[in-house]
Amino acid sequence: MPNSEKRPNEHPIFRRFWWISNLLLIVALAASVASGVWEVSVREYLRGFSDAVVPEASTPVDKVEAILAWMRSGPPRLELTQPSGVSLRDPQDTLNYRQLLQVCGSATNAFLNLSRSAGLETRRLLLLTPERQTMHVVAEVFLDRRWVVVDPTYRVLLRDGKGNMLTRRELQNPAIFEEATNLIPNYTKIYSYQSFAHVRVAGLPLRGFQVRQKLDRYLPGWDEYLDWSLLLERRSFLYLFVSVTALLFLTLMRIVLGWVADHRLRISRFHFRENLARATAAFFTSPEIK
Repeated sequence: MPNSEKRPNEHPIFRRFWWISNLLLIVALAASVASGVWEVSVREYLRGFSDAVVPEASTPVDKVEAILAWMRSGPPRLELTQPSGVSLRDPQDTLNYRQLLQVCGSATNAFLNLSRSAGLETRRLLLLTPERQTMHVVAEVFLDRRWVVVDPTYRVLLRDGKGNMLTRRELQNPAIFEEATNLIPNYTKIYSYQSFAHVRVAGLPLRGFQVRQKLDRYLPGWDEYLDWSLLLERRSFLYLFVSVTALLFLTLMRIVLGWVADHRLRISRFHFRENLARATAAFFTSPEIK
């Protein structure tokens, strides 16, 4: 046998690694397809739900008010009998269960999902304590070239006494905050807009790594310009993102391993594209008659 090609039983560690990577690639491909179908079905569900709640010809402000009106006085909602059986990150659950629409986090999830499906640009806003613990969750909607605040828990678009929509920075003024919240029945006045965040880093499986502190140090302003709300708060999109990322990584790794096998280790292997091309040519080429 020529020295340029090794025998099949050589390089067992590489071959084991090669087949494991192929298996993982197949799993990642299947996961990408499954999560993609899941995400498409969620988007279609939300689009249909939004169409039933928001009039098609509405202005952006009217769309916000229509969603809040549905949250205030929509049809009777389902009652939770087993809270552990539902997910705060499942749009179908947050939109349909009365108890979830009363919790600030899941109520904001419901508003964000419907408003995005209605064509609005929205994002999450976490109100933090001085210790940077979340005490309330609201939403920001981009209206009239400004990010104005909507509180889905209280079903209101925050306005001052003159009816002007208010931004986060305006609500940092104690006098304006007092004026706006006095119009809201039973509003909890301990909420403050002095300390806030847009991304719920606690939703990442990276506890103990001080992710927020490191991002604040090396990428100042990242929280303002990167909207990770959809990634962190919708399970179907998170799974799609993770599976597609894994698929791309494993595909690149397989290409690198294939190059190493062909040009460094000289290992004979199954070349899918070459064999597919031969099979295609054999199938479509007329046989020669001697």
